[in-house]
Amino acid sequence: MSDSSADNAICRMDAVTLAKRIRSKELSATEVTEAVLRRMDVLEPHIHAFCTPTPEVARAAAKAVDAQIAKGEPIGPLAGVPIGIKDLVATKGIKTVMGSKLYEEFIPDEDDIVVERLKAAGAVIIGKTNVPEFGYSGVGHNPVFETTRNPWNLAMTSGGSSAGSGASVATGVAPFAIGSDGGGSVRIPSAHCGLYGIKASMGRVALYPGCRDERYPGVSSWETLEHIGPMSRTVADSALMLSVIAGPDPRDRYSIPAADFDYLEAAQPSSIKGLRIAYSEDWGYAAVDPEVRRVVSEAVAVFEKELGCHVERANPGWRSDAGATFWTLVAADTDLTGMRKLIAGREHEISPHLVDLVMKPWTGADFTDAHTQRKAICNTMWRFMSNYDLLITPTLAVPPFPVHMQGPEIIEGRMGRNADWLCFTFPANLTGQPAASIPAGFTKDGLPVGLQIIGRHLDDRTVLRASAAFEQARPWAQHWPALLDQLGL
Repeated sequence: MSDSSADNAICRMDAVTLAKRIRSKELSATEVTEAVLRRMDVLEPHIHAFCTPTPEVARAAAKAVDAQIAKGEPIGPLAGVPIGIKDLVATKGIKTVMGSKLYEEFIPDEDDIVVERLKAAGAVIIGKTNVPEFGYSGVGHNPVFETTRNPWNLAMTSGGSSAGSGASVATGVAPFAIGSDGGGSVRIPSAHCGLYGIKASMGRVALYPGCRDERYPGVSSWETLEHIGPMSRTVADSALMLSVIAGPDPRDRYSIPAADFDYLEAAQPSSIKGLRIAYSEDWGYAAVDPEVRRVVSEAVAVFEKELGCHVERANPGWRSDAGATFWTLVAADTDLTGMRKLIAGREHEISPHLVDLVMKPWTGADFTDAHTQRKAICNTMWRFMSNYDLLITPTLAVPPFPVHMQGPEIIEGRMGRNADWLCFTFPANLTGQPAASIPAGFTKDGLPVGLQIIGRHLDDRTVLRASAAFEQARPWAQHWPALLDQLGL
């Protein structure tokens, strides 16, 4: 096998396989790391997934894993497996810019909890992945770095805010990556890039210093909404990462006790016959692209006709202004005083939509009304879910759209706001329920479409089980962007 063929074989392996082969000495951590770094070099001029590559950090970590194996020392479950870390997630000693000129030279003095756990498990960090400014957007452009492109069509967005994580995994630069999800930011790029992404229940994965370090305005935002989770090419890979990063920590006051199930076991294909599933195609009010409706409805039919689930069309019943409630709560979670001080005099350097949100003259009534509306949404949801095991929706209202847009203003012939395409993702952040995006299929133009699976309160296990069952019925990991063939990858 030629060197390039060997590299490509490594880069198309899932994380579970890579971990096993490194552990068994069929592959060394170093050769895996060099293969993905070479792939990164080829792809970066096209997709701009990594804002801060860390090749020397990766090589040192791989060398350490190989030395442990050579000595017969115990190794972690992710030993030698490459991973990208979203640039909103703190990495000690590695620049963490968050897509903002306000933090262009910022180097954290501590790792995020998930980074600590990934390092302890032996994962090899290959770089920081690109994000919109502070994550306040569903697309991947910011004032500091090149805009991330969708590998399935470079003219299109890869989604955000975990934009670079999505593009990197879709092209095999790493088998999985860390994303964060305050309103859909694991699920959005997973849908747009043809990946599996899961936001576990609120508190399953502890966060710190992200969202919680009062020293850093912007970084300290989204506390009541944010989740961190995996993005991968298979359900099992996401489960493997969750088995490492999940669990409580005293630094996160929202973290909850460890799960009473095994993530990897839940991700093994098993029967889901008899599950009661609600299918909401449009919440009862949303404009949804016809191609998304078609692809998702065909995927939903698999649950009913092949997997033996009871599927019923039903809508939870909240109001169409839930999006306004969400963005008001984002503002309430933001250090507006600190951000306004940082932005003052530098407004021209900041993303306009972020300036608008921070500088808006919010009132106490705005925030208390939004908190009340969130309570109503949560109460509506638990009552609705008492009749169902799962709720299925499109992940997004549209397929990938041209890069540099915040979102389409016209969907299904209806004029709306440029954030309306995100209407399916943020409710699960308001309620804290587990939610995953699975690849449902492709549009006639060959662009990925995601299907969202939302579970009951704390029922991550059923979300993983249903994801694995659909994956077995309609495998997706064999699909790769044509860009790779064009580049000889």
